[in-house]
Amino acid sequence: MYEMITLPNGVRIAFEKMDNVRSAAVGIWVGVGSRHEKASENGATHFIEHMLFKGTDKYSAQGLAAAMDGIGGQINAYTTRESTCYYARVPDYHLDKAIEILSDMFFNPRFDQADVDSERGVILEEIDMYEDSPEDMVVEKMLAKCFTGSLGRPILGKPSTLSAMTGEDLRKFKERRYIAPRVVVALCGRFEDSHIKMIQENFSALEKRKDAGLRGSVYIPCFTVKRKSIEQNHLCLGFPGVSIGSEERFAMNLMSTMLGGGMSSRLFQTIREKHGLCYSIYSFTSSFADTGLFGVTTAVGRETEQKALSLIMEELKRFREEGVTQIELDRAREQAKSNILMSLESTSSRMNRLGSGVLHLGESLDPDELIRRFDAVTREDILRLARKVLDFDEMSFSAVGRVGDADAYRQVLSH
Repeated sequence: MYEMITLPNGVRIAFEKMDNVRSAAVGIWVGVGSRHEKASENGATHFIEHMLFKGTDKYSAQGLAAAMDGIGGQINAYTTRESTCYYARVPDYHLDKAIEILSDMFFNPRFDQADVDSERGVILEEIDMYEDSPEDMVVEKMLAKCFTGSLGRPILGKPSTLSAMTGEDLRKFKERRYIAPRVVVALCGRFEDSHIKMIQENFSALEKRKDAGLRGSVYIPCFTVKRKSIEQNHLCLGFPGVSIGSEERFAMNLMSTMLGGGMSSRLFQTIREKHGLCYSIYSFTSSFADTGLFGVTTAVGRETEQKALSLIMEELKRFREEGVTQIELDRAREQAKSNILMSLESTSSRMNRLGSGVLHLGESLDPDELIRRFDAVTREDILRLARKVLDFDEMSFSAVGRVGDADAYRQVLSH
């Protein structure tokens, strides 16, 4: 069971002790992602994530790396559309040093212009890396079309916006957006009360300001085809999903598992095992504060893609019309419960569940409650959700590769 302290400025500190381990994971979660950027600022949040590792008044970039390596720790960060997380995992006897390093990075980044110019090149290479990854590109193209405005913009930004950003621009963006009510510090593992006090003292310095909120977004069906000279064609079918806090998220998780979440899933058994049309096929969910996306993606040869799409459509329609068996539901439920229970053995997994839950939902459901929620899902719930989500009038499509004419895809998908 975790505990939580809310500081006078609005920063929340959530912590959970694990006395049977000898490590601790600490993360600074910030409710700021690419969705909070203006069009001209696209990529700023991710750029800031990079710059926090480029040095402070106390540490150079090399000094930060050496300090963490010197205590045998792991430190990293990531940016999403709605949040940024800076985290570290260390042996318990070095936790105070990890908190000191993360806090210094968070509060005192230099944003030196020479470092900004150098790191811009790194990010441009990162963009090129994703451009060379068609399995990522096919989903990103769909997200960009399905969600207009800031939610659909790329997390990494664009060369045109990144080229104009200065160190001072990034500093001002951080000062404006990184406000106390949007910050959660999560700590899991073996720690002392002194570590909580240290976090309280450090984060009490963050300015108390009102949260400006978020501009809403809705799913809009889209159709996008991108020609790229690669061996396979990467295909993605999308449908309106559920928000991150929706009560239907548990049923959605199980629905996705049954359709395309593993080797026993319907799509894997039909498209790969029975017909041998692909190596990989899976379904996924992307949930945001007020909307979401459910998708199915695969990669196939140009000559077999129409057959694969027809079979995928057949399976989706059958799922929508007939629902699932109790055996399928029980199997998916056991997978969800197993993931929950096995993650309890990892300080990092617990910290991520705790930080993400408090930041996005205001609370983190304990494992027993999560299991209870999955146990409560019925076959009728799945069928009701499938008929709501798998609305073929609202279906989106994205393709990347040696793709054919867009009308040919529309014809296959309309049958």
